Amino acid sequence: MHVLGVLDCGTDDDGLERAVDQLVDRLSARGRVGVVRYDATIADGTAALRNAGVTPGGDVTYDLGVDGDWTACGTGYAVGDALEDLAIDCAFAVVVGAPSIRAPVVAVGPDAQTRVETDEPAGPVLATAATPSAFEYDAVVDALLETEPYETLESLVARVKDSPAADRSGAIATFTGRVRAKDADDDARTEYLEFEKYEGVADERMAALKADLEARDGVYAVELHHRTGVVRDGEDIVFVVVLAGHREEAFRTVEDGINRLKDEVPLFKKEVTVDEEFWVHHRS
Repeated sequence: MHVLGVLDCGTDDDGLERAVDQLVDRLSARGRVGVVRYDATIADGTAALRNAGVTPGGDVTYDLGVDGDWTACGTGYAVGDALEDLAIDCAFAVVVGAPSIRAPVVAVGPDAQTRVETDEPAGPVLATAATPSAFEYDAVVDALLETEPYETLESLVARVKDSPAADRSGAIATFTGRVRAKDADDDARTEYLEFEKYEGVADERMAALKADLEARDGVYAVELHHRTGVVRDGEDIVFVVVLAGHREEAFRTVEDGINRLKDEVPLFKKEVTVDEEFWVHHRS
């Protein structure tokens, strides 16, 4: 799923909604779209944002309050929680009104350019526009499709379950790699890792590895995903998911998959601890 943040930079409510509607309309032509709305003015969960469910066969809208709570029931549903759910069924998510989202963003309003220059959003800025009509919406969609998708273990498992060979499978095995805070009690705590990929090579090698693993006897589908950019302490970094006929080939292929991914796919890792930062390959 590709995630796009929409930042309101001084436009009126009607203008913001026109921009969101245009984006959702373009994206809907390519796949199902989920919309997450975050309203930082709602603190007590009693205001009128009520659409917090799923319309069968339609797109999904979550309305969130100031602390990321559902305004209808206050059960503590954050933007990240909504994205995890949407990633299973949606090709795209549009997040409106969450300024700190770590995803590609567009900014709309008379203060758009100044806002992105001074506030420096956490994700890449795909476009800015003073008015909704100034956006080149098709160009925004094209740029979004070039960015890294948002994946979870659950979304990848759901994908392999959709394999045409799923009815021949008796096993799904997975591996999740995550950011380890420290190896020992006296280690300096790792705050985050930052990954960069060798553009034009990493994706080709990942695709070749996936094809090679799927060519094995008894293996029906493989999904591999490695995040790039900043990944914080405790967050997931990499997933390997294998759909196979039996557990033996599933386990073996997961192990080979993560080992070969680390050996064959050119990804560069910077570690930032409370004491220092360094590129790991410079110390190996």
